[in-house]
Amino acid sequence: MQHRRGALLVALALALAGVFATAAPQPAQALTTEKATARPNEDGGDGVIGGMDTRLTWEGTVEPGEEVSSVTLTLPEGATFDGSTTRITALEGLTRMDVTGEAVPSGSSITVTFDQAIPEGSLLRLEITNMQFPAEGGECVVSGTYESAGATHELADSAPIATIANTPLQSLVNWLDEQPWVEAWNSNQFLGMFLKPQLLVTSFSSLAPGWLLCLGIVVAAYPFAIALGLLFAMLKISKWKILRAIAVVYINVLRGTPLFLQIYIMFFGLPMLNINIDNNLLGIIVMAINSSAYLAEIFRAGIQSIPQGQYEAASSLGMNYVQTMFSIILPQTVRRVIPTVTSDFITAFKDTSLLSSVGVMELMMFSKNLTTVTGNITPYVAAGIFYLIVTLPLIKVVGIVEESIARSERGGGPRPRRRADVADNADELIEKDAEKDAEKDAPSATVAQIKEAANAC
Repeated sequence: MQHRRGALLVALALALAGVFATAAPQPAQALTTEKATARPNEDGGDGVIGGMDTRLTWEGTVEPGEEVSSVTLTLPEGATFDGSTTRITALEGLTRMDVTGEAVPSGSSITVTFDQAIPEGSLLRLEITNMQFPAEGGECVVSGTYESAGATHELADSAPIATIANTPLQSLVNWLDEQPWVEAWNSNQFLGMFLKPQLLVTSFSSLAPGWLLCLGIVVAAYPFAIALGLLFAMLKISKWKILRAIAVVYINVLRGTPLFLQIYIMFFGLPMLNINIDNNLLGIIVMAINSSAYLAEIFRAGIQSIPQGQYEAASSLGMNYVQTMFSIILPQTVRRVIPTVTSDFITAFKDTSLLSSVGVMELMMFSKNLTTVTGNITPYVAAGIFYLIVTLPLIKVVGIVEESIARSERGGGPRPRRRADVADNADELIEKDAEKDAEKDAPSATVAQIKEAANAC
């Protein structure tokens, strides 16, 4: 019983001690951190890039009954205050105090000592220009210490400051910002709006994913478009009226309506029928169906351009219609329509820009978003350059193919060899034939010799 009472007394004493400890006033800091923000040195823009000159603004409030004589701000390793300039502002209520001081940078820390102590209730602001955050970027917290009443105290950490990593692209942009010719270029209203060098560089990086998706859609769609186009071309030249009617309706409807309308029907009509397909896959389907109508007419014209005499010649050799078509007609057709098909591919590649209207994140969608953010038309110009990267080489290829086909149809081709070379080759062939004949005659001669030897015996 006594042991129980002793245990209860000990527990009660510990509980009372905890209550008194909680109720006891905690020592307050003499300087409370209000906020810490950063922005680039130049006016405009909010992105803070690591390793580049930046303005850091720190604010704190001196608590009642306290005074602050110096403040030391510290950033993560990799930051530097060397070469920076510090501006001190102290407000006592609404009155600005005449306070100066000395700022001593030391790597990632800077100590600011005031010529007079900052009194209680004052708002202290330190604005440090030409300092740099760590080049690798990330969330940077401003910490440090302060002097109050001859003692050093820890400073409360600030909210994290988001910093952009200093990539080679960012370095190039900042280098352009410092060039006088770039400033003169951008001062022209037209050039600054449509061809701003800094934004052109960043646009190439930002638009690359959209360009790859755009190219991927048309490359994936075109094999299906070719197959469908060839099928409907065969249907249109069929001797069966119902097949011709189906092909005519398909081709004329798709060629006679805007691709924009076809995209809207597929993207907004199919979900109403409970048919849900991924946007990128649906983009491939739309582009394949639309291009197939144009390719059908291209293939039909190519097939009908082959002279009728070739059909008759194939028939005289005993070939049926399918054999004639796949062995004689279509190979010649493909050769003739390659330039036109390549031109249609270029058109289809450019038409993928319409998919941006339904939310497909292709090239023009990225350009639209970037233009909205920057308020500049340069991203659209960058998108145009991306289109030219594909279209200009293809246009060159079409020209080379057309020239080659035209030359072959005019009877061009490899020039015949000189007569001397032909004569030499003919002599070599005659000698080889003589040697083969001698080899064939050798066994016969040997048999005759053996017979003569036998008769003599």
